Amino acid sequence: MTLAAVVRGRLGLAWNAARDVCRKGKVNIGGALALDPAVRVERGQAVTVRPDAPGDAARRRREAAARIVFEDAHVVVIDKPSGVSSVPWERGERGTAIDLVRDAWRSRGLDAARMPVHVVHRLDRATSGLLVFAKTSLAMRTLRGMLRKHDVSRVYLCIAHGRVEARTFRSSLVRDRGDGYRGSARGRKGSDDGKPSVTHVRPIEILPAATLCEVTLETGRTHQIRIHLAEAGHPVVGDDVYSRDWQRAGNEALPAGRLLLHARRLSFAHPVTGRIVDLEREPPRDFLADLERLRRAPGSPPGPPGRAEL
Repeated sequence: MTLAAVVRGRLGLAWNAARDVCRKGKVNIGGALALDPAVRVERGQAVTVRPDAPGDAARRRREAAARIVFEDAHVVVIDKPSGVSSVPWERGERGTAIDLVRDAWRSRGLDAARMPVHVVHRLDRATSGLLVFAKTSLAMRTLRGMLRKHDVSRVYLCIAHGRVEARTFRSSLVRDRGDGYRGSARGRKGSDDGKPSVTHVRPIEILPAATLCEVTLETGRTHQIRIHLAEAGHPVVGDDVYSRDWQRAGNEALPAGRLLLHARRLSFAHPVTGRIVDLEREPPRDFLADLERLRRAPGSPPGPPGRAEL
């Protein structure tokens, strides 16, 4: 069941009210804050609802301030939680990563409404980790150009189904592979051949039924990591979208409280000074809790690599 369905069923709320309780930070799964009402709850997991949890603006600003990883006059980098959109997708949507940046500025007494935040790249709503915004038009143009030239290093951690071998994925990704989903072009000709996409995957720990992987992006297409791993028969644990073909083939998805994909490292030359900005953030508690649970699953296979130290 989704978290919203659990909250709705136990508290007797309407759907919108149940989702609102989650988004306001009043629900924990296994002791970790859960902001995304669409995450799947595993049978036996403890879901705690705290109606009296502080929801005031001051608390939100303190939490947002703690998520700022790097900031100067040109750039700001945050550690985005899972369940938070990078940018607003719906009219009036609140609680996005941009809002977290502005909340952090308000916590320092700044007039955040007058301070620009320029989008450089995005992370999926369900993906956690390092996300960079520009504070000036110059920084935005420079960073976007660096991304197009593949001059920004982005390294992710993910947990994928099955035993994943080290390999590089190369394909052309299209918006619609023919059934409404993104995917790799398959023998298509013409202007819809898609965009060249390259993903480097390295296993760092073999789990009983999955693999903890380090993933380096050479290109940064929408859902690139999720698509490449799913098409290889190793969908990311917690991915309900790109695991559908794999599940229709008779495979059973491992339960998870979230999409187990985290943007761990971000490295780039500063758009103004040229100095290297090299940042790293370990996965949050909800990711690590699922990793530990998957480590304890029966039937651990023999052989390297061993347990990874995160």
